[in-house]
Amino acid sequence: MKLLVLLVYFAVLIGIGLYCRKHATDVNGFVLGGRSVGPWLTAFAYGTSYFSAVVFVGYAGQFGWKYGIAATWAGIGNAIIGSLLAWVVLGRRTRIMSQHLDSATMPQFFGQRFGSPALKIGASVIIFIFLIPYTASLYNGLSRLFGMAFNIDYSVCIVLMAALTAVYVIAGGYMATAINDFIQGIIMLFGIVTIIAAVISSKGGFMTALDGLAQITDESVSTTPGIFASFFGPDPLNLLFVVILTSLGTWGLPQMVQKFYAIKNEESIKKGTIISTIFALVVAGGCYFLGGFGRLFSDIVNVAADGYDSIIPAMLSGLSPMLIALVVILVLSASMSTLSSLVIASSSTLTIDFLKDNFIKDMDDKKQVLYIRALIVVFIAISAILALIQYKSAVTFIAQLMGISWGALAGAFLAPFMYSLYSKRVTKASCWVCFLFSCILMTANIFVRSSFPAIIQSPINCGAVAMLAGLVIVPVVSLFTPKPDKTLVDNAFACYDKETTVSQRTALGK
Repeated sequence: MKLLVLLVYFAVLIGIGLYCRKHATDVNGFVLGGRSVGPWLTAFAYGTSYFSAVVFVGYAGQFGWKYGIAATWAGIGNAIIGSLLAWVVLGRRTRIMSQHLDSATMPQFFGQRFGSPALKIGASVIIFIFLIPYTASLYNGLSRLFGMAFNIDYSVCIVLMAALTAVYVIAGGYMATAINDFIQGIIMLFGIVTIIAAVISSKGGFMTALDGLAQITDESVSTTPGIFASFFGPDPLNLLFVVILTSLGTWGLPQMVQKFYAIKNEESIKKGTIISTIFALVVAGGCYFLGGFGRLFSDIVNVAADGYDSIIPAMLSGLSPMLIALVVILVLSASMSTLSSLVIASSSTLTIDFLKDNFIKDMDDKKQVLYIRALIVVFIAISAILALIQYKSAVTFIAQLMGISWGALAGAFLAPFMYSLYSKRVTKASCWVCFLFSCILMTANIFVRSSFPAIIQSPINCGAVAMLAGLVIVPVVSLFTPKPDKTLVDNAFACYDKETTVSQRTALGK
């Protein structure tokens, strides 16, 4: 039965990919869906790209174990900061200026906004390098659940997920991804609610489970009674770093911001903001809430031997075969939607921002789409190989991989991108300083972590610091470096001054 459900699911994904081929004939259609994607598809594409096996298996398990029910704050932060505020602050301005500058990718935006081909190339290299560890973490999380449900070898899981994602993304591009994300998002919403109900019910219901959590003590963490059922948990400071990394990070991730490039119109942005926020509240809030009860299953979980990534699979192992099938499809949906966004972001960036004009001068629209499709295969293959290598390496926690990737990418891009949408004073030099600071900091955290101050030895804390530091670096460096070209800046901001006719529902007439 479980296998049959999976086969039907796979067939639907491939069918949608083939159906959407007509939308993927040029770069604008393949990468952005013709900039005509409605609010529901965009909001679900944003949400499903946001939450994957990394959150469900890695973060929910690890932080639920560490912070108890207080881990739910991470999900609330994801909804308010990572979704609601991201849409409000970035959504509209990103859509307007990216179209005005004719940019389809984040590096292309930097290149056009600052008149700097070098900045465009630098950003594309950062994206390609640091998206790979994030992709490897997706495979890792999925393998845990497939192993639990089907006793399938890890390498088979990787090949299956990689091949299926490659087929529908290569065939249908962004539009196929957006439609599949919508279907996968519905599965995630229904699945997480059903699974929480089943798991909590298995422990006697919510109040009984919460009381059981309050009885658990771990003197190595805290001597306070009932700490794992408390409002802020045993370690509020480190929990705050988790909230910052996982919430503010979306503001600077290319695969997330790119969703705003493709949205249809003003009305779609307003609706998408609400839909995306509710989606994040249910999915992210639900994942961390579920993980908060992980210590109730300490009799079947051996964190010391199997790591934090074993917690959620162990919690779900006692469910009925039908619910386990739902869990597998839920996490498969979350992981594949994120993977498809990552490969489109990376391959389009390499083609449009790195190869075109720099190495291949004569590249028309059809050639660009061909190269993007070829690089999708290359990117998926590299990340799959690294996932297999990583499985046997020292970096075994999913959360570590995601912390490194998110810290480097969001630390590099968040501040330069956001300030560039609002301020004419941002300089090219400030972008370079922010790029280099975050990439060097996160790379150093991989290789010389023990030399860091204790509070930022964790890749998660270090990534949060990189993001916050960027918000200071860009304005400060901009004050002491040569002002940007006035003509170039005025041209970029001219898009906000264009007059447009709207209905009285939006603005009153004279």
